Amino acid sequence: MLALRVQRCFCSCPRNSVFSRKYSAPSTVPPLPPPQEWKTRFPIQNTLRRERSLVSNPDTARLVARSFLPDSASDDGGKIVIEAFPGPGALSRAMLELPSSRLRKLIILEDDQMYLSALKPLEAADSRVTVVPMSGHSWDTYTYLEEQHLLEGLQQQPWEGPLPNLHFVSHLPLSVKGEQLIAQLFRCIPERSWLFQYGRVPMSIILSEYVWSRLTAPPRHVRRCKLSVIAEAAAKVEEAVSQAELEPYEEHFYPVPFPVAAKFHSRRVGQPMRAFTATPYAEQVIKRGETDRWDFCLRRLFVTKNTPLKNALNSLAPGATSLLTPLQDTRLPPSERVKPTKCPKDLTLADWALLLRAFNNWPFRPEDLMITDAFMDEEF
Repeated sequence: MLALRVQRCFCSCPRNSVFSRKYSAPSTVPPLPPPQEWKTRFPIQNTLRRERSLVSNPDTARLVARSFLPDSASDDGGKIVIEAFPGPGALSRAMLELPSSRLRKLIILEDDQMYLSALKPLEAADSRVTVVPMSGHSWDTYTYLEEQHLLEGLQQQPWEGPLPNLHFVSHLPLSVKGEQLIAQLFRCIPERSWLFQYGRVPMSIILSEYVWSRLTAPPRHVRRCKLSVIAEAAAKVEEAVSQAELEPYEEHFYPVPFPVAAKFHSRRVGQPMRAFTATPYAEQVIKRGETDRWDFCLRRLFVTKNTPLKNALNSLAPGATSLLTPLQDTRLPPSERVKPTKCPKDLTLADWALLLRAFNNWPFRPEDLMITDAFMDEEF
């Protein structure tokens, strides 16, 4: 059995932390208006724009860009970056200040016409840029990139080999679709689908503190959920920029919310933001072809996340309490047993792997798993 990473390989100290650093690299790309003018230049006139927190401070954008795409000793000719949900492109412009040895090509995905007007001039200013007027949320968009040969120069790598020269960068929308997207991306890693068909492609994402807490919640944490477990199993997640360098919100992001006395809402702009990079593990706990079974068990059991396993197992299927027998087999070493009194949110990654091993060996396991990618509250 695979030697499991019992504790999350997660670093809260940013790689290449650069506190209070200012950048003044010359740039030939057309600049954006200062952040205080964004409200007039980029008005928030619909719900879709209201659900997107975007880096607006140019110094913050440079900090994030250099953290997402650090200096590399490898001679890969620079990264091919696919950037989704860029808005008017503050982070895009910051990445274009990097030399070609670090950024070879920038493919920008944006379907909002207002933001496209600020992005299209980048194509004329820098030959590395291609702006694709399509949504980063649609799988068809990435098929289009392949069909149009926009990934030329991509160096595909074997899974256990070095990282490919492809990198995915995104702001994550503060919406159900944004939450669905990040869940789907991490599910793609064990299956080596989507961009992971090219190897262990790193993902660098700016997201809300709320979704970050779900993504990184350890066992026994109130926000431990399906996403937490799959992310822990699939990739090394590291903060790219410290939380302090992204606060207060209004100095770094747009839109700035009105100061209202309202209770916290997980999908409201103005909450603290985080930035991280996830690098897929060479050795995957979730084996290729088994993601649907993991998804099924996690989804069903997190509905009863505070119920002892001995009482929760029947939510998988009638008779599933029989799984307790292999999970408590005294012939196995203690490290390969799972306590039936543990609740789903208290299970470690090793516990989940043992439970899935028992589920896979169960002759009466359900075949219709009714998989959905919905990021629902009961899955948390």
